[in-house]
Amino acid sequence: MTRTIISSILNKFDDAEVSPFYAVDLLFDSTPIYIWTGFGDIIIDGTQTYSGVGEVLSISEVQESQDISAKGINLTLSGIPSSLLTYALNTPYQGRLCNVKFGFIDWSSPTTQSAMLVFTGYMDTMVIEEGPETSTIVTSVESRLIDLERPRNRRYTTQNQKQRHSGDLAFDFFESLQNQRLQWGGGG
Repeated sequence: MTRTIISSILNKFDDAEVSPFYAVDLLFDSTPIYIWTGFGDIIIDGTQTYSGVGEVLSISEVQESQDISAKGINLTLSGIPSSLLTYALNTPYQGRLCNVKFGFIDWSSPTTQSAMLVFTGYMDTMVIEEGPETSTIVTSVESRLIDLERPRNRRYTTQNQKQRHSGDLAFDFFESLQNQRLQWGGGG
């Protein structure tokens, strides 16, 4: 898949030193979490504040292929205090959106950054490894392309259409057309 690389990232390729970062949006229903792989808070694209988690966050390789296939990633949060595990255990996460962005730190304005979206998918499974004082949480995230592999339970019937769109009459006339003979041509 071809991507348009934003100019702030393209301009960094000429620099002698660069400081890359990843930012992750975990869009839970109750409280979305915005984190990045640095320290302190930054604002990305002028819209959202991300909290720095440093080396606590690691992201597996983001893969793409020429064919249309779903490639997932794993997000690992390590060193999580055991007291915060209740949030991870009690928050519904499956099927919630996760975005991964990539950018370079612009040291001229270190609190405001630009980043481009490199992966978007749905949180699938969460594995928690508990330790005596800290724990590790590994969340697998499926690509949005996984939707192409899921069966659709949609039927082309009046009842199914009215469940989705209550006033729609589109399928009300299909049964009457099924055995009807129509004269084609011949004038009238």
